[in-house]
Amino acid sequence: MPDLSRDGVGRRIAYYRSVVRPKMTQQRLADAACVSLGAIRKIERGERGVTDATLEAIAGALAVDPGRLRADRGRAQSTVLAGLPALSAAIAAYDVPDDGPVRRLAELRTAVSGAERWRLAAQYTRVVRDVPGLLTELARAYHRAEGDERRRLAGLLVSAYRSADSVAFKFGALDLSARLVELMRWSVPEAEDPLLAATVAYVRTETFLAAHAYASGLRALEDALAVAPSSGGPPESAMRGALHMRAAVVAGRAGDASTARSHLTQARLLAGQVAEGVYHGTAFGSDSVRVHEVSVAVSLGAEHVGSALDLARDWSPPAELPAERRSGYYIELARAQLWSGLAEHAFESMKIARRIAPQHTREHPWVREDAATLRRLKRADSESLTSFAEWCAAT
Repeated sequence: MPDLSRDGVGRRIAYYRSVVRPKMTQQRLADAACVSLGAIRKIERGERGVTDATLEAIAGALAVDPGRLRADRGRAQSTVLAGLPALSAAIAAYDVPDDGPVRRLAELRTAVSGAERWRLAAQYTRVVRDVPGLLTELARAYHRAEGDERRRLAGLLVSAYRSADSVAFKFGALDLSARLVELMRWSVPEAEDPLLAATVAYVRTETFLAAHAYASGLRALEDALAVAPSSGGPPESAMRGALHMRAAVVAGRAGDASTARSHLTQARLLAGQVAEGVYHGTAFGSDSVRVHEVSVAVSLGAEHVGSALDLARDWSPPAELPAERRSGYYIELARAQLWSGLAEHAFESMKIARRIAPQHTREHPWVREDAATLRRLKRADSESLTSFAEWCAAT
């Protein structure tokens, strides 16, 4: 058990409770975290250790990432990497799951929705802790079910695989990520849901991005758009819009400005038909399109960063957008600012990204590259920058 008088976990808990959440008394924190008042008092004074489960409960009550309370900033990364073998084992037995209990369909749907929320919030430690067992249970249920229930379970498998894939991809386990994408593609025909099929096409793009196979990725997205429902309500419009956003980014990475602008135009038109929200696990709306406009400008290269800065002027993504998307916006804005010689602004944007989604920010390769560049240039406060660079393992 750590000595919290040295590592400061208790002090950080007290800070978030009394300064960031000034109306939260120790009693309210204890009630919200389901921890005794005496335990909270001792933890804050550094007189008592705290288990991972208790720390996550306290972090949840404070609405902060557990990593913000830990002294060891590498803990989240270690937890995720340690959990990847269990994830790999769960999908290895996708067609021959072991025997065991299976919850009712409604309970499984709730569990899958919870994993999706953690994914969108960039809470990867929660995903890697909960999803392996969930995947195994879903596989059991799927192979036992028939008819309509089997179809619904196939849809839940797609969503759960997507949550698992987010962790694998973000933490560099690209082979595991590719395998999860293939399992999504295996599950989706059984679900008989064209919008879910479009979702899988959206996610599959990351394998093309990782391989720098932009032409193939763009072709796959355009094929998906050709068969995606073109009429219906907001979910149909949102899914087509999301595919156009994704295609714009891929075209931007390929240096094809004309195609990128064309897809962004289509995405903006569709965003005008729906409210900002999460549709089939993907955020879409006018704010999401604006985030992608910045992303495309950065993807197109240094000569387009002026457009990114113009788009970002007097605007910031609203808090209602998923944390992963908001942090990604600031990561890409930081790159545009760095290329424009605005080093201090770039560092500030990276710090904002860290406050929004520390796990996502820490693992993003651009953050490491740009923090290392700033450190070499010595263009920001050296002590703060050194601490940040060490936190994200910039070299």
